[in-house]
Amino acid sequence: MSEALHQIRFPNENPAYRDARNALLEAELGLRRQIETVAALRRALPPGGEIPEDYVFDSDEGPVRLSALFGDKDTLIVYSYMYSAKMDAPCPACTSILDGIDATVQHVLPRAALVAVAKSPMARIRALADQRGWTQLRLLSSEGNSYNADYHGEKENGAQMPALNVFTRRDGRIRHFWCTELLFGKADPGQNDRHVDLIWPMWNLFDVTPEGRGEHTHPKLSYG
Repeated sequence: MSEALHQIRFPNENPAYRDARNALLEAELGLRRQIETVAALRRALPPGGEIPEDYVFDSDEGPVRLSALFGDKDTLIVYSYMYSAKMDAPCPACTSILDGIDATVQHVLPRAALVAVAKSPMARIRALADQRGWTQLRLLSSEGNSYNADYHGEKENGAQMPALNVFTRRDGRIRHFWCTELLFGKADPGQNDRHVDLIWPMWNLFDVTPEGRGEHTHPKLSYG
């Protein structure tokens, strides 16, 4: 029988449940420690490469350079949204992610700048944002630059990819800090890429249910 880690109990639970739950709690504690270990390794990364150019994006206010996106912050988070001019509709998975991030922006901005970039005309991006009800997330068009290709939000054939990149500004120099490179590594069986799970609320909610992720692997743009 697993050792009790706390004295909290729930109505009508039996010893078998508590024993299994304590064993799970030990695993959850181990997972939390591992998450902290990985986060510390990430923070300790040496400086990445300087950006090859100060990319110019289109925005609701007109052209804006990547360097200006930092504002008064030293860190910039950029999500590559799979919605090119050649796509009839945006990626449902990316859209699900941004649905969640839009409401989180206000909590992120005190510490870091945050934007989403898509390779569509700005007017098309804005129309979609209005349809989704996004009001907080800053959206940009990369249609006129090579940002997507340079930072792996796009394949050589033009297919869009869901990459999250982080940049830093130190001593006037802008460098790449981190990317969701699990996308490019070999996935364990049944896990797919899972490179952006940490910022995707949907999966974290499914993971605490008895059904788990199940077969719900493809979010929809709307549910009837």
